[in-house]
Amino acid sequence: MSEMDTLQTELLAQVEKAASLADLDAVRVSVLGKKGIITEKMKTLGSMAPEERKAAGQQFNTIKTAVSEAIEAKKEALEESEINARLTQEAVDITLPVRPEHQGRVHPLYQTYDEVIAIFGQMGFEVAEGPDIEDDFHNFTALNTPKDHPARQMQDTFYLQGEENGERFIVRTQTSAVQIRTMEAQKPPVRIIVPGRTYRCDYDATHAPMFHQVEGLIVDKTTNMAHLKGCLIEFVKTFFELDDVPVRFRPSFFPFTEPSAEMDIGCSRANGELKIGAGSDWLEILGCGMVHPNVLKACNIDPNEYQGFAFGIGLDRLAMLKYAIPDLRTFFESDLRWIRHYGFVPLDIPSTGAGLSMTGGNKR
Repeated sequence: MSEMDTLQTELLAQVEKAASLADLDAVRVSVLGKKGIITEKMKTLGSMAPEERKAAGQQFNTIKTAVSEAIEAKKEALEESEINARLTQEAVDITLPVRPEHQGRVHPLYQTYDEVIAIFGQMGFEVAEGPDIEDDFHNFTALNTPKDHPARQMQDTFYLQGEENGERFIVRTQTSAVQIRTMEAQKPPVRIIVPGRTYRCDYDATHAPMFHQVEGLIVDKTTNMAHLKGCLIEFVKTFFELDDVPVRFRPSFFPFTEPSAEMDIGCSRANGELKIGAGSDWLEILGCGMVHPNVLKACNIDPNEYQGFAFGIGLDRLAMLKYAIPDLRTFFESDLRWIRHYGFVPLDIPSTGAGLSMTGGNKR
């Protein structure tokens, strides 16, 4: 075997011996690099005779090509071997559980909804429901609302297009319409609360075109104003989780109650901070009164035999006060950051201190 054949055999053996890509690269540098064996051999061609140079150059090129091809083939083999080894070592266990998702939150409005129902449920009230689309009789006329009352005007009420039997339909402005439907279908005694959506033409930080109310109604032969006051005082104490809340009832006017009253609760507004149950200021919380005899007559109930009381509370307003939410419009913006801040973990029971602040949030 000639010297060139021996050199080629030795170099190919070095390539084959490489056990890793790092080893193979070291062989490449030692053979084909700037100071490699083949490179150094090529540098000797200048000192050879022309005929000798031609033959030697062909041999060096042959060795260089053979080694380069061997290195490329070995590289592919080593890369495939490494990939197979990784696939074996990095196998995915498909029996592992999926990554947990963020737990959902209960909207503070519906947390309030459930709290209010629970409180009045303990007092013996039943929940009644009715349609969002109402006729004029149940929403206005049966509630003793005069034909020229401002609430009937287009700027306050959403009227639907078209008429039926000469009567236009609306989306209800109050859940009181369900009180009428209940008294039409059920003889006294009646003891219900009516939570639900209501609609009016209004929109600012404390009003929305759609909002939520809960209205209460008791009709029997003995209920009086003292019962109304006791019921509502107990409600605000329980809802705001305070042992004592200053309360006052101011004379007011509603077409469907007589006498009518606004209920205020004591609060403090010192330093721009609203605290319920403390201080010398007052905050209006709801409207109430004894059911007007005309309302009973509209439902074929004899006002000489039966009487009762009714009240109406804004659920959105209650939620804003208890959980320190400054702007009603954020209730309906579907902002996940907002719901994560103000929302409740399902089945969580809210806990508040003795002073509720409008500057804080329900952080949980």
